Amino acid sequence: MSYAFLFISALTVAGGLAAVALKNTVHCALALTVAFAGLALLFLDLGAQFAGFAQILVYIGAVAILVVFAILLTRGSETPKDGVYSKRWPAGLVIAAAVFAVLGWAILQSVPGLPQNAETPSVSVAQIGQALMTRYVLPLEIIAVLLTAALIGAVIVAMHEKEEVK
Repeated sequence: MSYAFLFISALTVAGGLAAVALKNTVHCALALTVAFAGLALLFLDLGAQFAGFAQILVYIGAVAILVVFAILLTRGSETPKDGVYSKRWPAGLVIAAAVFAVLGWAILQSVPGLPQNAETPSVSVAQIGQALMTRYVLPLEIIAVLLTAALIGAVIVAMHEKEEVK
């Protein structure tokens, strides 16, 4: 294993643990963004450029920013009065460890069933982009309109109605 892989892995795990353990919701969302960035870097380090760039665009560029805006618009960003960490962080850590153990067990059980000489796909990021801009442009635009409508709906729900002056 390279030092870059170890550093990126530590960054990803630290971001995930901080997202579970911190009490302030804005800090949790920002720590989740760090975990998403670490996953994107791991994808890029492993040679999966499309998955890495999709992680950056979708999760960091859209989901994490939308979560931060939703938290800030709904006034859920108040500073906690009794410390930075939640009192229930050990339970979150136990649940995260259990999920990690189950996923690790499932991966280790699936290794013998994998073919040893699997062919590498010959699809490049440019070919995927070309397909998205030609053959699949209509589904891509429909998803864009749907996400825009969801964002506008979230802003409308989060806005406080102003009282009319009589």
